[in-house]
Amino acid sequence: MQFMWVSGPTGTVRSISITARKVIMATAGVSVALMLVGFVMYFVGFRIAVEFSPDLARSMGGVTTEAEQQRMEAVYRERLDQLRQNLHTTSQEIKQLESLKNRFMELATPTQLRDRFLNNGKKDDARGGPLLPTPLRNLFFRQTLDQELNGTMQDLMRLDATVRELRQDWTQHLEWLHSLPTGLPIQGEFRVSSGFGIRNDPFTGLLAMHEGLDFTAPTGTPVVAVAPGTVTRSSFEGSYGQVIEVTHVEGFMTRYAHLSRRRVVEGQVVERGTQLGDVGSTGRSTGPHLHYEVFRKDRPLNPLQVLPLGSS
Repeated sequence: MQFMWVSGPTGTVRSISITARKVIMATAGVSVALMLVGFVMYFVGFRIAVEFSPDLARSMGGVTTEAEQQRMEAVYRERLDQLRQNLHTTSQEIKQLESLKNRFMELATPTQLRDRFLNNGKKDDARGGPLLPTPLRNLFFRQTLDQELNGTMQDLMRLDATVRELRQDWTQHLEWLHSLPTGLPIQGEFRVSSGFGIRNDPFTGLLAMHEGLDFTAPTGTPVVAVAPGTVTRSSFEGSYGQVIEVTHVEGFMTRYAHLSRRRVVEGQVVERGTQLGDVGSTGRSTGPHLHYEVFRKDRPLNPLQVLPLGSS
């Protein structure tokens, strides 16, 4: 295709040939020009959005400004600091709980076993356990946000392990304590009419050794095992009358005498609180009461040292 026209007073003839190649080149040129204009307009608009509307900038470009990134990081760090503070507080509470547990065990453990069970603060005692982390360790070096997040998660895992270990430790100690003769041998109302040691014999009036406690109570009052064990004696004996003996762990043995009735047989396994018999006045007795004795490795102990009636 060719266009021709006459211009000027001289009548000069001008012509333009339009070919397919020229059309394509013109179209491409216009397209490039439009793309450049659009890019310039987008860039200018994005810069304006960055300055005046960060949220719009994020929606436009899917990125964050440096100021916005710093603000977001500050929020995360604030939450991390709060989380670490909670971890530190929980760690301190666990330490206090451990101290309370040790105090409880000290008061509840029979005197004869304390030296073996408690370390008494000796320097050569072996010790160990999981680390209780605190936020202070992060003050000595700079960490990235990812490192701090990973470190805090590890702290959480350690703290969870500490709590589980402490719970298991408590359970083991309580089970061990439950296996010792630390319970009361009688249920219902009673009073202690005679203690352990030298006393005037109720029949002769002479000084004599009394190797137990006398619990005065009505006839028929339940007499119970003070700890799990095995009945090794259930019979009648002249001085003790109807008597029962139970063997426990750690070399302990307990004796229950002057019963009106025996409810267990030799070889029977009993639990703490199992009724062994009833209060009575059989044998060498002036009235209804339970005569209770505690032995460890065949040596008589003052029952008050292992009963919750008092502490030594």
